[in-house]
Formats: sequence, C-alpha cells, structure tokens
Amino acid sequence: MSGDDILSLLAPLRDAADELKNTWHPDDPAYRADVYRQVMTSLSYSYFAYFHATPEHPDWAPLWNPVYTLQPNPDDIYLYAPLRGDLTYRVSGNRGSCKILSFTTQRKMSGMVDSMPNPSGHNEVDDTDLGLALNEDFEVIFSAVKPAGHTGKWAPIDPQAGGMMVRFRAYDWAGEVDPVLSIECLDKVPPKPRLSPEQIFVGIQEMAKFPARKTRLYYGMQNGVKQRVGFNVFEPVRYTGALAKQVYWPACFQLEDDEALIIETELPAHRPYWNIQLNDPYFNALEYVYRFSSLNGHTAQIGEDGKFRAVIALTDPGVPNWLDPAGYKEGGIYGRWFDCDTNPTPAIRRVKLSELRAHLPPGTPVISPEERGEELRLRIRACQRRRRW
Repeated sequence: MSGDDILSLLAPLRDAADELKNTWHPDDPAYRADVYRQVMTSLSYSYFAYFHATPEHPDWAPLWNPVYTLQPNPDDIYLYAPLRGDLTYRVSGNRGSCKILSFTTQRKMSGMVDSMPNPSGHNEVDDTDLGLALNEDFEVIFSAVKPAGHTGKWAPIDPQAGGMMVRFRAYDWAGEVDPVLSIECLDKVPPKPRLSPEQIFVGIQEMAKFPARKTRLYYGMQNGVKQRVGFNVFEPVRYTGALAKQVYWPACFQLEDDEALIIETELPAHRPYWNIQLNDPYFNALEYVYRFSSLNGHTAQIGEDGKFRAVIALTDPGVPNWLDPAGYKEGGIYGRWFDCDTNPTPAIRRVKLSELRAHLPPGTPVISPEERGEELRLRIRACQRRRRW
C-alpha cells in the first residue's frame, strides 16, 4: 500500500479541521491550533475504538481521560468495550472502594456513527442497583434476555447493543481504590482472527471519520448553551444517553484578566456525589492534573452558611475553591448533581479581581501560596496514581 493510498484513507480528517468554522472565534490562529490538536486527540483514541477489540473478543480500552479529552469528568476513569446484543457477557472482578461504579450499554457510541440512534438502546446500572459492596469480588451477566436458571447478578442490554462504557467515579482520588474488572463473551466463538486488508482499510477510514463526528456532536452541545443563555449563566439539563440519576448544570464562562467569576449555590441536603469542572471552548476538559480546574464534594470547602462558592480567575485569588481556567478567558463549565434530593441552579457573578473579597463572606479564609502549592502537589500525586489508560 503506497503513501498516497493511506493519505486518501485519512482524507476525512479534513472534515474535522473544517469544524473550526463552528468555534467561537474561527479566525483566531490560537483556535485553529487548538482544533488541530483536538483532531489528533480524537484520532489517537479512535485506534482503540476500531482495532483493539471486537464484540466476540471484548477487552477494555481507555476512553476519555487527560489525553483523549472531549470533556471527561476529572473524577471518572472511563473504559469501553465493544458488544453485540445477541451475545452474553460476564463482567467480573473487585468492586474497589471508589464512590460510584457504573455500567452503560447502548446501541452506538458517539463518534462511531454520523448521528446517534433514537432511541439509543441506553441501559444503565451502577453498584447500588446491583448491590455491590465496597471491595467485594463479584460477577454480573449482561445479556438481552436473562439466561434460564441464572440466579446471580444480571443486567439487561439492548438486543442491538454495540458497546459498554464503564465509569469508576472517585471523590477522594488518593484514598479510594478503583475497581479491577474483566469482560468475557460466554458464547462459543472462533479464535480471534487476523484482520484482512479490507478490514484494516475500513478501520482506518472509520478512524479518520471519528474526530469530525465527535466535534460535531460536542460543539453543538456547548454552542447550544451559549446561544440559549449566553455567557455566565447556568442551564440545568438531563441528557438522553447520559447517567439517568444525574442532572448537569452547564454554562459558558467569560472573563478578563482583571476579573473574577464567583459561582455560588445552595447544596442539596442529600448529595451522594456532586462536582464542578472547567472546559476549553471546544468542550475538552481543561488540564486537571497540574491545574485546579475541578472540584468535588470531597475537595470543595463549604461556607459557614452551608453554601458552596468557587472563584474562576486567571491568577490565584488566594481564596478557597479556586477554579483555574488555564489561560482561557472563555470556555465551558460543567457541574453535576448525582442522585441528589434537589438540583439547585448556581449563580455566577462577574466582579473585578481587586474587589473580590468585598463580594465574598467576611470570614472567607486566605489561602497562601505555600498552602496552594501543597494542595497542588497532593492533587498531582493522587491523580497520577489512578490508572487512566
């Protein structure tokens, strides 16, 4: 196969680069460079999607993470395995002690089709639904129909299911233990075959289509928030195909060098899990290992009045709950209420950075540079010790 041939297979990458026109500033050279980088992150992931495993011979592949971006929740480790709805699978291993372990199966995965099917064949269960105790060894059968005589744990998949996504969600990155899992097809299948040239060429073509499919979906989601409510306003939503127990509160942020954004919200009385994170203008999670671009119910400091307040600022404002936008003056915010008894909508105030403390409660602590540095060192260690890919 000549070089010209492989370049022709990769031609759909141009469609992803053309999505620059749907960004907020398509004439900005920095935006162009960011979009090109985004194309590469999606392309690098797509090899796993098309070549790593098959429904007959499933295996876990990394999904969204600090490398394969597109808005991963920094608290989540994501895995993906291909499935077929007419086959039966066993997932087994140890539950670990992370906050939430969830399994989602659906007909198609985003990025692998031009448009998502409706209905999506979305089926979702988590450790609570399945009755999995912390640090427990377990096995669950996944199939369209419960096997006759099966008395153990079972979860349904759509007869047209195409894949399973798993989330390991941690509050305390350093103190919780992620699950250890395997997945097996229980039906009789032939040995995993060598790929034919035609299968390889089709796989490469699908890889090249993947970045454009992804960006079309996610640019539409983020641009939609901006078009409907503008900047610095939250728009709570439940997403079809996302976690059914979860309410998201997205916003698009905007500020200048000498400004700060104060996010303030009541908190649900019952709140098993909640968090907030910052994204870039292209729906990628901002750097979250070496930057304070996210907080959750474990790491956030709550005010004496029971409210949560965070501050977005380009430089450290010396207050609790700093959200660092990593040099971006515009981008996205995503918060999550998971299985909470109420779903309050936070508010955003845009203030001068020099006047920040006048807009915060009088007792707001001062965070010194030394304290912030130690906080960051602990964050880096905790994140790096989770297996993200």
